[in-house]
Amino acid sequence: MKTKTLLLGAIASAAMASAAFAERGSDGNVSILYWQAPSILNPFLSGGTKDVESASLVIEPLARYNEAGELVPWLVEEIPTVENGGVSEDLTTITWKITPGLMWSDGTAFTSADVKFTYDYCTHPEGGCAQVTKFEGVESVETPDDLTVVVNFSEPTPFPYGPFVGGESPIIQAAQFADCMGAKAPECTEQNFNPIGTGPFVVDEFRPNDVITMSANPNFRDPDKPAFATLTFKGGGDATAAGRAVMETGEFDYAWTLQLAPDVIAEMQEGGKGVPVAGFGPLLERIMINQTDASPNLPEGERSTAKHPHPFLTDPAVYKAMSMAIDRPLLVEVGYGQAGKVTCNWVPAPEAFASTSMTCDTQDIAGANKMLDDAGIVDTDGDGIREKDGVPLKILYQTSTNAVRQDFQALIKQWWSEIGIEAELRNVNASVFFGGDPGSPDTFQKFYADVEMYANTFNGTDPQSYLGNMLCDKAPRPETQWQGENISRWCSEEYDALHAELAQTAGLEARAEIAKRLNDMVIEGGAMIPLVHRGRLSAHANTLGGVILNVWDSELWNVADWYRLEGS
Repeated sequence: MKTKTLLLGAIASAAMASAAFAERGSDGNVSILYWQAPSILNPFLSGGTKDVESASLVIEPLARYNEAGELVPWLVEEIPTVENGGVSEDLTTITWKITPGLMWSDGTAFTSADVKFTYDYCTHPEGGCAQVTKFEGVESVETPDDLTVVVNFSEPTPFPYGPFVGGESPIIQAAQFADCMGAKAPECTEQNFNPIGTGPFVVDEFRPNDVITMSANPNFRDPDKPAFATLTFKGGGDATAAGRAVMETGEFDYAWTLQLAPDVIAEMQEGGKGVPVAGFGPLLERIMINQTDASPNLPEGERSTAKHPHPFLTDPAVYKAMSMAIDRPLLVEVGYGQAGKVTCNWVPAPEAFASTSMTCDTQDIAGANKMLDDAGIVDTDGDGIREKDGVPLKILYQTSTNAVRQDFQALIKQWWSEIGIEAELRNVNASVFFGGDPGSPDTFQKFYADVEMYANTFNGTDPQSYLGNMLCDKAPRPETQWQGENISRWCSEEYDALHAELAQTAGLEARAEIAKRLNDMVIEGGAMIPLVHRGRLSAHANTLGGVILNVWDSELWNVADWYRLEGS
């Protein structure tokens, strides 16, 4: 297949065009379209990017990453370091100094008590928190005064920037969420749908899986921002409609993650209403492999839990053969063109942390068949499906509803059939699949399937917290309301010990070496099959100024700086 050359456009220039903000709210309405609709505005109860990023318009972290991957202060005066005295010499504490005068959108003071509360909320023993790895290694959080937060680590921590940093680790208001601790957290509908924040916008109305209407925060710290009086955040539809709504019809100002074939993007750009913006961060399209049995024949509460190991997907011959059968260069060409790269890694970027120990750019059907034959996993009854210990290699392969992902499913199903593995395909509405409803059987966290495909990334340029997602105790389970980042339920004591070593290791080279080993352990151990290193590809209207695509944090990180270009 030949793909049309696509000029994705450079990341929007960091030097914004000069714009004089006459006053807050002077530019009317800005409209944002995420074809995966937000289902909640509390990112601690959802691992979905759509929920994290929509919430970032309202609630914010102490610090975040800019478009260059540099850590920058947000609600604090400076980034604490050993040099400025903010990080202790023994690397066991980090002290954040909150910027004086900050207010919540309800007009009350933002204080250190809110920061400590956020820690207590996410780490409550009776609750489940989708972002709990951000607090890995934290022993306590202290508040000497209203503007000082001291995070104490149980061991020396050379990289102490996990808690309260990046769009995935924002601060929630203690007063609003006081009665939402532990198991009560998912029940607090009003708080989860309408969080009080410090961000540029406040929620006027939230309709789950549909639309959010917002207005400018009257207590935002910059009196001239945001430029827009109101914001409409529409969710749902599909990537094709989203791209057209910005680049062809001009109906919307911004469209997120246009997961479309390159030819389609190029044709949309000819509409003249908007432009695509792209950049490569650590975003990875992958297949997660369930280490546990998801059979519906098991009692509810035991499916996809460690009580029942998977009957064949934990066998190295099986998951390695499944990976060998995949033609990754073809997937890149079909799905992403120049916005994709072949990768074998869970952490494909930054380059310093990307392992080079594995190759996977050549499909090997014959080799995959031989591997299974040599392991004695053969077709005993002539139906074309191999068996292991009498169990047929039949799998349920699920993903979110999206044209590119359904193309991938069809191709991979065919390739797996050529090595004697039968795949039943299932796709789920993205708003549901990436939602956080503990009662839904269709979320990616609950993982009621054998394998599932999606993309994920991490904030910042250091993958320590992200690599913590595969720790044994981070597996979603009923007692955590099915929250948790270890989606595969993969568990290795050796991995846990090495991750603890990473948390105590200083120096980029030494940290990178350990991170690469952790990456390789996860892939070699069969927790996932990496497919495509994806660039982030979104689009904005020609009339929208100030947009700076950020692949290291929330895409909406600088929405307070967006404005309507003059004469538009």
